[in-house]
This record gives sequence, structure tokens and C-alpha cells, in this order.
Amino acid sequence: MNAVETASIQKRIQTPRLARDNKKKKLATTMLMYLLLLIITFTVLMPLFTLVLASFKTPMEIAQGSPFDLPQRLNLKNYFNAFRQAKMATAFKNSMILSLTSVALNIILGTMTSYVLIRHDFKMKKFIMAMFMFAMVLPFYTTEIARFNIIKGLGLYNTLLAPLIIYIGTDMMQIYIYAQYIEKIPYSLEEAAMLEGASFLQIFTKVIFPLLLPASATLGIIKFVEVINDMYIPYLYMPSSKLKTLSTSLMMFAGQRNMDWGKLSSAIILVMIPTMAVFIIFQKAIIEGITQGAVKE
Repeated sequence: MNAVETASIQKRIQTPRLARDNKKKKLATTMLMYLLLLIITFTVLMPLFTLVLASFKTPMEIAQGSPFDLPQRLNLKNYFNAFRQAKMATAFKNSMILSLTSVALNIILGTMTSYVLIRHDFKMKKFIMAMFMFAMVLPFYTTEIARFNIIKGLGLYNTLLAPLIIYIGTDMMQIYIYAQYIEKIPYSLEEAAMLEGASFLQIFTKVIFPLLLPASATLGIIKFVEVINDMYIPYLYMPSSKLKTLSTSLMMFAGQRNMDWGKLSSAIILVMIPTMAVFIIFQKAIIEGITQGAVKE
């Protein structure tokens, strides 16, 4: 038996062994990945699970029992009391006004800003893009005093217009996502509209904006969830009890000396329902809207 035949036999012997080793490594990697996902899922869901349990418990059960103990009976009293005490109906109305108005104005300003920056050339273009990027990395608390003084100087403090002006601003992430869609729109469409005598505004409203609706829907959903969950800006700029939002209404159950965990847990779940519903219903549209424009054909 020559050397070539010997090497061939050894290779046939080693091939199944290598295949088995690779299979074991792949199985070990898969098991490790699933174990990591289980740990992350447990870490995320466990606080929510204890929150749901606490919302059905009486103050005595919360004080004496474990957070993981089941309630003795299904007690809905905390939900009714939380809804009434926090004036959830008024808070929901204020949150919807802020969220829907912010989303509509933000989409209009975001699409117009992105279209101008991506499609047109002008002297200050690079500087404006740099300012957007700088604002994205700049910690917000470094400009909070100046922003607060501006809002108060405009006479908008303690009104719905104060957070509304802050929410409708365009950010770099919006420009980036819109840019992916705008770059896929052929210039020939705009040139054809110009030959027909259309102005820049008509080109934007009748040609560009309709093609940006998928991205606008995605960014609108994200903005809606962001606004309705925000507690900092409404709490700082709208301290009036009549202007409470869903998130700031939770502050009514937190005090320096005592805290009603049952009502607070119930109120948190009530506040979570709108955002969870929006995310569950539109999660597919959110992912598709973000990834669709990133693929160049």
C-alpha cells in the first residue's frame, strides 16, 4: 500500500470524526445560545410577573408575603381605585393629544428636513448635518436650563404646547431612515414634475411624501410610544394636575412616607396597556419599515 492510498484511508476515517465533532460544537453553541435567551427572558419578565401579582393583592398581602406569592383572590379594587384616584381618563386624553399631534407634526417636519438635506445642495448643508450629529451625542441635561428658560420666556410653561414643541423636533435617526428611502427614489420623477411646471413644494407633497409613507408609519409608531411613555418632559414642563399624562399620573401613588404598592402596580399596568397594544399590533410594520429602506437594489 503506497502513501497515497494510506492518506486516502486516513482521510475517510477522519471525516466522520470531524463531522461528529462539528455537530457536537454546533449543538453546544445552540444550547448555550438558548440558555442565554432564557436567562434574558427570565430577567425581563420576572419584574412584570411580580408587578401583575402585586396589582391583585391587598396591602396586608404585600407587606407580609413574598413578591412571588399568589394573591388569595382576584382583587380588582386596586385597578378601580387607581383609575379614579389618578384621573386616568384625563391623563389618557392629554397623552393622546400630545402623542398624536407630535407624531403628525414630527412626520411633516422630519420628511421636509430630510428631503432638503438629502436632495439639495447649499452652503450650510455640512454645517447643519454636523449640528444634527452634535445634538445627537450631546447629553440633554447640559442644555436643559437653556431650554427651560426659552419655554418659560415664550409663555408656554405649564401648557400642552411646551412638551409639544420639544417632541416635534427632528433628530438624526429620522434623517438617516428617511435618507434610505429618498435615495431609492429616482431623480427622473422629480425632473418630470419640474418639466410639467411643478414647484418644489408640489414635488415634495405629490411625489416624494407619498413614497415616504412606509418610513413615516414606522417612525410615527416609534414616536408615539416614545411620547406616551415619557415622564421627564411632562413632569418638568406641565406640573398642573389638570395636565397630567399617563406616565406622570403614576407620581400620585409615590410619597415620601408611604407608598401604596397595590395601586401603583395597577396604575403601571393601566399605563402599559396602550403602548403594549400599539407595539404588538404594529411590531411587524416597525421592523419592516426600518429594514426595507436599508437594502439597496
